[in-house]
Amino acid sequence: MSHIHRPQQAHAFARSDRSSVGIWWWTTDRWMLGAVAALIAIGVMMSFAASPAAAARMNVGDPFHFAVRQCVFAVTGAAILIGVSMLDAKGIRRAAFFIYLVAIAIMLILPFLGHTAKGATRWVQLGGFTLQPSEFMKPALIVLVSWMFSEGQKGQGVPGVSIAFGLYFLSVGLLLIQPDVGQTVLITIAFGAAFWMAGVPLSWVMLLGGVAVTGLSSTYFLFPHVASRVDRFLSPDRADTHQVDRAAEAIAAGGFFGRGPGEGVMKRHVPDLHTDFIYSVGAEEYGLIFSLLLIILLGFIVTRGLYRAMKLTDPFEQVAAAGLFVLVGQQAFINVAVNLNMIPTKGMTLPFISYGGSSMWAICLTFGMALALTRRRPGAYSQGEGLAKAGAFA
Repeated sequence: MSHIHRPQQAHAFARSDRSSVGIWWWTTDRWMLGAVAALIAIGVMMSFAASPAAAARMNVGDPFHFAVRQCVFAVTGAAILIGVSMLDAKGIRRAAFFIYLVAIAIMLILPFLGHTAKGATRWVQLGGFTLQPSEFMKPALIVLVSWMFSEGQKGQGVPGVSIAFGLYFLSVGLLLIQPDVGQTVLITIAFGAAFWMAGVPLSWVMLLGGVAVTGLSSTYFLFPHVASRVDRFLSPDRADTHQVDRAAEAIAAGGFFGRGPGEGVMKRHVPDLHTDFIYSVGAEEYGLIFSLLLIILLGFIVTRGLYRAMKLTDPFEQVAAAGLFVLVGQQAFINVAVNLNMIPTKGMTLPFISYGGSSMWAICLTFGMALALTRRRPGAYSQGEGLAKAGAFA
């Protein structure tokens, strides 16, 4: 009796594939991965829309100078994201420790050797490229303080909470020297979220919140540029609000469906259109529907990420993953709120969308760490939360 041999269908990764890439593919949250891929692609598309106007304003000969560079940043950022997301929890801790040390070391020398722009010394010049070390310090700090919080809870004599606060205050101090109040606000929110999710008493969280509000309020009197931004926001009729006004006009001009790709007009009058105000460029050319799509994609990543983080069984992985997703969500919220003139300008980029190597690489690093911590590994989740899919890799 003859046997009929049917050719097997080819698959990119079979479930039985035990290679590192195969295991990564079947244990990673592919919905979040797909949403980020869509955001990166949208960011590249929008950089082509914004680049000619930005190049003309900065007297750059090639009208697509910024778009081409953003393509390079996107490809290398995607490689960072995938590479980091393949690490296990121990690898994430080690990477965070190394990145934090390097970032802090660079931030220490910034007052002496840093590149100054717009009254702040936040960058280090590397040939024709400027790197902002604080962008990489943020996710590393959240991972390290989450690690310290979890170690402190074990009751084995490790002063985890004290070390975590020491790392936080060191980071804040170096940020305020630059000065960078926006990043200080961002890491304070993420640190507070990690502190609360670590299970500390609510009274401690409220005390930290009170100290943070007091410290934030004092920046109005300590830093003239902060006072200027707050005054412009509260009294726009008595101050120069050119950039915010042009951004608002661009958003309004887009209507529901936008003027069309490349047809934006207001972007020629927004100085930071390719970085902090890229949202307004997209709103003018693609309209309200497109703007809401961006917010939905970012909101989906954050809410799904937080849900998965809360289901993790390991205290460190739970707090670190949640803190990283809060970091991404707060940065996106601040950027969109500034574009909509809901809060004073902060100089914050839109995750995965705004132009810039430091911004793209750091946000890919952040999300790669979060993906790594929320992968479906045996024992990572409580019973019934994805273990069946992870069981093949036990």
